[in-house]
Amino acid sequence: MSTAKVLRDRITEGMVTAPFVVDGMQALMAEKAEFGACYVTGFGVASTYGLPDVGLITMNQMCEKIRAISYCSELPIIADADTGYGNYINVMQTVREYERAGAAALHIEDQVWPKRCGYMLNKQVIPTDEAVTKIRAAVDARKDEDFLIIARTDTLAVNGWDDVEDRVHKFMEAGADIAFVDGIRTMDDVKEYASRLSDVPLIFNNVPIIPAAALSEYKNIKVMLTPLAMATAWSAYAQALGQIKAGATPKSDKMDQGAFDAFIDLLKAREYFALDKKYGAGIEKTE
Repeated sequence: MSTAKVLRDRITEGMVTAPFVVDGMQALMAEKAEFGACYVTGFGVASTYGLPDVGLITMNQMCEKIRAISYCSELPIIADADTGYGNYINVMQTVREYERAGAAALHIEDQVWPKRCGYMLNKQVIPTDEAVTKIRAAVDARKDEDFLIIARTDTLAVNGWDDVEDRVHKFMEAGADIAFVDGIRTMDDVKEYASRLSDVPLIFNNVPIIPAAALSEYKNIKVMLTPLAMATAWSAYAQALGQIKAGATPKSDKMDQGAFDAFIDLLKAREYFALDKKYGAGIEKTE
């Protein structure tokens, strides 16, 4: 069964929570924690290159991350595809390359290129007809009929809710599987989102950090993307660096053996130790 089919099935069973991930280690942690999917974030991938999410990352760079994650984890991958990296022809190529790389779903947004992160200023959106054409092209390009095409709109901050409603319904008519309105900031926005688009399956990007329990009454919210773990990890890393620079010890001055062994197990290193033993190296563990 493809991971796209797995994701479709999980969405029918209830809301799927997908933490932001940017590498295999994070994906393995999310899989071990039994999340239903993971989200390869454009913001996060750009950050791994030390860049802001303003359209500087290419399709190939995103595919490289998707391939690495799909190689080591069986979690369905929802992937950020920005604007599709061009017009409808580029969108079709993007869908094919994301599928080959191992994604189960992608979202295409309606921003003017170069795009901006959904929570940045100065966003602009393309005309509705042009955006609809991109969604139609994405639907036509997929090889696996279970691969999910997610239509994202950033028009909320630009033109308001009426334009959101108009665009989303046209995206769904063009064949999109799920809609994604970015820029939601408050619980009131969530209520507006779910009620105005009550007939549409939705993704919610939980940047406001709203408890999942508060979303349970909105049955049309099918996927919740959450940056919380990634943001917490970044903050902890920055804090630890500051403490070390100041001459303090964040927690301990060495890796706890139990934690190290847990990482070894998560990364399946012992499978490689077994190969060493089988093929003659005889090395099971390096002290």
